[in-house]
Amino acid sequence: MKFAIFGTGGVGGYFGGRLAQAGQDVTFIARGAHLAAIQESGLRVDSISGDFHIQPAKATDSPQAVGTVDAVLLATKGFHLASAIGQMAPLIGTDTIILPLLNGMEHMDVLHKHFGSHLIGGFCRLSVFIAAPGHIKHVGVPPYIAFGELDNSKSWRIESLYEVFSSSKGVTAEVPADITAAMWEKFIFISGTSGIGALTRQPVGEYRVHPESRAMLIAAMEETAAVARARGADIPPNFVEATMQRIDNLPPQMLASMQKDMMEGRPSELNEQTGAVIRMGRAVGVPTPTHEKIHAELLPLEQKARHQ
Repeated sequence: MKFAIFGTGGVGGYFGGRLAQAGQDVTFIARGAHLAAIQESGLRVDSISGDFHIQPAKATDSPQAVGTVDAVLLATKGFHLASAIGQMAPLIGTDTIILPLLNGMEHMDVLHKHFGSHLIGGFCRLSVFIAAPGHIKHVGVPPYIAFGELDNSKSWRIESLYEVFSSSKGVTAEVPADITAAMWEKFIFISGTSGIGALTRQPVGEYRVHPESRAMLIAAMEETAAVARARGADIPPNFVEATMQRIDNLPPQMLASMQKDMMEGRPSELNEQTGAVIRMGRAVGVPTPTHEKIHAELLPLEQKARHQ
């Protein structure tokens, strides 16, 4: 298949690299020093699932130069979504699939409005970042990618993607029975850990054992779960309890990506995660006081990072 990786950060670089390693036709859409390094020296990925180096690697900052593709792997930060939508048109042909791997849920409504039936549901799990231009580091969490039709039907395009990802080394692929519920379940987890991690400035091993921050984490996840249910997602009644058991078994030094960005003074996905829970909650009449407190505490830091 012919892929365009739109957003060659940690997530896009890792999965796009694995696809290229497996022999797929992959073009990385990147910018700046990262793009220059990939064009000159290829894409290097250091991974707990096995290091590899894509050389030569096809990379550009011009979607027009790529033309239509079979699938777009959309892996930008949430705050770059509007810019990405404005640039993606040259990549979209009659049968092009758009597989989004962004954190959050609001992006699905926006993408569906612009691209309709090209869009499928999707998300991933792994801990990965850009270590240097042209160099990706995967440091934790076995790489996992999930996708499916928004109506959960079986289709040729989902089968094709599953075959491609399943044959790629260092990737576990799955087609959940209910992709929307599965995406919400990830968002319940990530919006809670991102918010509490950024607020406490502590790794998960610290804030999960302190009664006050643990209670706040549980409350944040329960609020997001209530929003999900109000929007029609089939979230099990004991989901947060089960998620806390998983959190208790995470590596103690683990940090969420939004938390890392905030701690290092970079623009973060505060608006796309915590802010999104608040907005969606208001739209369906679900109170989100924990997220509102987190947002109020963190907003001055976010504005400073964005020089507002």
